[in-house]
Amino acid sequence: MNKKLYVGNLEYSITDKELEDYFSTAGKVIYSKVITGMDGRPRGFGFVEMETEEEAKNAMETLNQSSFKNRTIVVNEAKQMKSSRDPSERDSRGPRTFDRKPKDDLNSKLRELRKRFN
Repeated sequence: MNKKLYVGNLEYSITDKELEDYFSTAGKVIYSKVITGMDGRPRGFGFVEMETEEEAKNAMETLNQSSFKNRTIVVNEAKQMKSSRDPSERDSRGPRTFDRKPKDDLNSKLRELRKRFN
């Protein structure tokens, strides 16, 4: 089992330190991280890494479906994300590209002329 845990359904005001303190009741926490979006606001989930696999298992058993800051949290084993850039995992249609016509084609010029006279 992995020592890294996914923690979901977090209150949006939770900090990394609060998450670490809560999980320290189940064992030694190596690190904890509340995930934020590009705007800097928390996204409602995070990750915690425990020192040993036994502590991670204990945290999953004791803290999953527990109440933390008036929310029932979900604690699962974290899974490795698949890379979207991995060439072996491309779908059969190949890379997704969008054909854009240059602005100097005949249809673009006709559209511009129509805009002027309408």
